[in-house]
This record gives sequence, structure tokens and C-alpha cells, in this order.
Amino acid sequence: MAKKKKNPKIRRYRHPLNLNVGMIIFAIIFVYLTFSVYTYMKKEKVQFYEVVEGNIVNDHQYTGIILRNERVEQTDRAGYINYYIREGKRAAIGTRIYSIDETGNMASFLEDNPDANVTLTDANMAEIKRQLSAFSMGYHDRKFSDVYDLQYSLEAAVLEYVNFNSLGNLDTLMQQTGITFQQVAAPISGVVSYAIDGYESLTPAQVSEAVFDRTSYSKAITKAGQLIEQSSPVYKLVTSDDWNIVFPLTDTDVTEYQDQKSLHVTFASNGLETDAAFSIIIGEDGKSYGKLDFNQYMVQFVADRYVSFEVASEKMDGLKIPVTAVATKNFYLIPLDYMAQGGDSSNTGFMKEVYSETGTTAEFVPATIYFSTDEYYYVDMGDQAPFKAGDYIVKPNSQDRFQIGNSASLQGVYNINKGYAVFKQIEILKSNDEYYTIKKGTRYGLSVYDHIVLDANTVYEGELIYQ
Repeated sequence: MAKKKKNPKIRRYRHPLNLNVGMIIFAIIFVYLTFSVYTYMKKEKVQFYEVVEGNIVNDHQYTGIILRNERVEQTDRAGYINYYIREGKRAAIGTRIYSIDETGNMASFLEDNPDANVTLTDANMAEIKRQLSAFSMGYHDRKFSDVYDLQYSLEAAVLEYVNFNSLGNLDTLMQQTGITFQQVAAPISGVVSYAIDGYESLTPAQVSEAVFDRTSYSKAITKAGQLIEQSSPVYKLVTSDDWNIVFPLTDTDVTEYQDQKSLHVTFASNGLETDAAFSIIIGEDGKSYGKLDFNQYMVQFVADRYVSFEVASEKMDGLKIPVTAVATKNFYLIPLDYMAQGGDSSNTGFMKEVYSETGTTAEFVPATIYFSTDEYYYVDMGDQAPFKAGDYIVKPNSQDRFQIGNSASLQGVYNINKGYAVFKQIEILKSNDEYYTIKKGTRYGLSVYDHIVLDANTVYEGELIYQ
């Protein structure tokens, strides 16, 4: 069967593309919105900070050496020693401090009569727990040597508690058995301590860096029941409540403290805060040291030679801003008496010389004032600034002229309250690693709740800000 031929004259009809104004406008709007959304999503957002009131307190940590009026007492004979008074207790003249048993009979009696020994009382245990708790609160790994100081103090305390409690009840028993021993009393009044370290006669003027090297530091504590030689140091008396702490100062410390007569000191180990008279002294090595003078709390530190503490700097109230928000900007300096008023009394600026074919005239040019001193206004000197170096301005109601060129820098931040970056001058009162405290209420500065750029390096003057 033959195939039917197609008619070559038949063509497919193509509909024409009908564009109207509405479609064109819709397409333009769609492209614009797409571009705007893309640009907004790709643009790095500027982070801002809301200015708040606040202050900065810089707490400086130090370790100092304690100096007191200390008198070391030595025994006049050899023998076994036993103590009657605890560490840190005040002894009057004639108070029984220790006894010397030259024969060793007392030690033998105590060994043969263990039931006669007295153990620690509840009060003794409470005091030991207090010392451990105070130490743990102020402990730092970088000062591990403090552990050894604690060990010495606890050993002395425990031995003294046991020995004191024992001997107080054993006097009668030993007298009944015929044991004789030499009792030694305090020659003067003072607070008793059994830690001897060789620094008892050290004065503030003799302090040097070597004193603070604690790698070879040790304290000798004679234990109860120990056999000692003649002329051995056995205890010391602190004869005054006045005491000092001497500590190293850096050059920065010297500058900060040079006008200070007293400092507020905190001892974290026992939660003590107090004010102390302060002075800067020169040590034996020619270096600067701080000296704190106290007339109380000596007993709390009688067993310590070194102590860690904090010094609180003076509080500065003002506005608190991040360090990263601060920038430095240069400005032209224009004398105060060249200021002029425009047609609007609130519009300030300067009369700038303008040159033309017809001659020289003075034209009012408004200007933003960023800061002022007793002599000059600070005026913008950026690319978009109204004045350039070399321009002349004229003093109102005078023929005096001033050529712009002198400049100075200011520290400030970028305020973005109006949606664009505006430089605002600041006056820094105090600082630490993260924040500045700046003066509040300044004429050209910031106010509470102002929004400023968190990182000043991310914007420029007049930039529109996407918040």
C-alpha cells in the first residue's frame, strides 16, 4: 500500500512573544531584590557594643616577705626538749615555754606510759581544719612551695598540741616518780613561734632579689621530745604587733604607686582585707620594692615568712567600652576665635577664602567639631573634609588669616546611632587587657546606651552600617 505524501505547504505557527510594561517592571524588581538579598547575605555584618556605665578595678597579685621584731632564744644546755605553749600564743614574762630533760628520763617515762599521753582535743582538730581550709582557698600550682610551709606549720601545731596537753597533766606524775627537768620561762613578753629560718634579723633595707628565691628556703622546727645540743635555737618571740611586708615592684608598679601613701590589701588565704601604709624603698641590690606597714593581724601570720596578697587599684567610675572599639584619628587644629556662625545660629563653621576671576572672597563653610582645647578646635581632615592643608580661613570681623595645616590625633570610637559611623572623642581614665573606663559627660564624647562599633578597624568615617 502506497504511503500518503505530506503537504509541503503546511507550516507550524509560532506565537509571537508579547512583552508588556508590567512584565518588564516585574523582571527588574525581581532582579533588584535578588541582588539586594545576595549583597546583604554576603556583606560582613558590623558588630556593635552598647555603652554602659562601669568601672575597672585592677587587682595586682604579689608575693612578699614578712619582717617582724623577732628574738631567737637558744638553750643553755643539751637535752630532750618539751614545749608547754602552743605556736602563735602570747607569753608574758616568766611564762613557762619549754623544759630540758638532760637525763632522758622524761622521754622514757612518756614511752613507758602511753596511756598517760593526751590526744588532740576537738578545739585542736578544729584549728588544724581551719588552717587546711585557708590554705586550699589560696593555693595555686605555680606556688607549690607553699605546700612545704603548710607541712612545717601543721607538724609544729600537732606536736605542740599533743605535748602541751600531755605535759599539763603529767607534771604531778613525773614529780611522784622523781623525774627532774629544767623548766625555761620567757625572758620578755611576746608571741611564741617555733619556726626558725635565718631571716629573723632581716631589715627592709637588706632585701634583695635573692630573698625571693625560695628554691633553697627552709624552716627549722625543733620537735617536742627531740635531743638538742647546747646553744641550739629552740624558739623565737615576736615582741611587737608592728610588722611589714616587702615585695618586688616593676617599673610599671613604681609609676602607678609613686604617689600612694596607703594600699588596700586582700589576703585570699584567710579572707582578710585591710588598708596598709605604703612606701617605696630601695633594696640592698639597688632595686625598688614596696613596703606595707601593719600594726595588727601579726598573729595570723606569725608562722609564715612569705605571703601572697592582692592590691586593689583605685576604682574609676565612668563609661565602660571594649579596647577593640578604640581608634586613633588625625584632625586639623583651628584657633577658637576663628569660629563663625552660619545663617542658622546652630550651624557653626569657618570663613574660608575662595578665589575666582573677580577676586578673593570669604565663604562660610560648615564644619563638625570633634573636640576642643583652650586654644584649638579639632576639625576633620579626611578625603571628604571641607578643608585641605594650605587653605586659608578668615577671623570674623577681622582681616586676620590662618592657614590650615597643623594637626593632632585623638583617640575615639565610631558611634553608629544614626546608621553611619561618626567618630567620637574619648578620654581614657583606666584600662585593663579588655576594657577602658572613659570619662562620661564630655561635650564631644559618648553617653550611656550609645551604640559603637565593636572593632574600629572594620569601618571608616561616614560608612553606612548594617546592624
